Amino acid sequence: MPNPTLLGISGSLRSGSFNRKLLAEAARLFGEANYTEANLNLPLYNGDLEDAEGIPAAVQLLSDQIVAADAVLISTPEYNKGISGVLKNALDWVSRTKGTPWSGKPVAILSATAGRAGGERAQVMLRNSMVAFRPRILQGPEMFLAETSVQFDEDGHLKGDLYIKTLKDLMASLRAEIGRG
Repeated sequence: MPNPTLLGISGSLRSGSFNRKLLAEAARLFGEANYTEANLNLPLYNGDLEDAEGIPAAVQLLSDQIVAADAVLISTPEYNKGISGVLKNALDWVSRTKGTPWSGKPVAILSATAGRAGGERAQVMLRNSMVAFRPRILQGPEMFLAETSVQFDEDGHLKGDLYIKTLKDLMASLRAEIGRG
């Protein structure tokens, strides 16, 4: 079997965000795969824009990347006890594209936050936001990375054995879910 294709989606646009670092670590610990990170720098969803111009090219690209991926990794920050507007906007836009890009797609959810809870509430909100799309969201192990400023070494790798084990286990579960077809 050829290497699976993984799509990483970060709910943070910052180039140095901890969620993007966590996605990179997840892809590394997954093992052999073709990994791409999506670009969520999209216009705000606006029905008038959609009516006048159709689906923006960047949104269609994201939808096509979801369809082409064997699995999707989503890492969300927690902003005010929920997912970022950037991530919610992307979900809203993709829901307007043709077909059902999320349907049956294996999805692993992660979160990285500066706080102590590691994004637990954001993950609940993200799971609820995705129910209508009918992906195969992994139920665990849950990856909540807390106090992010001290969790990565200078090479961008996770430092804590518990976090590394949890992320390895989550990636093994994702690999198994891909294998189920």
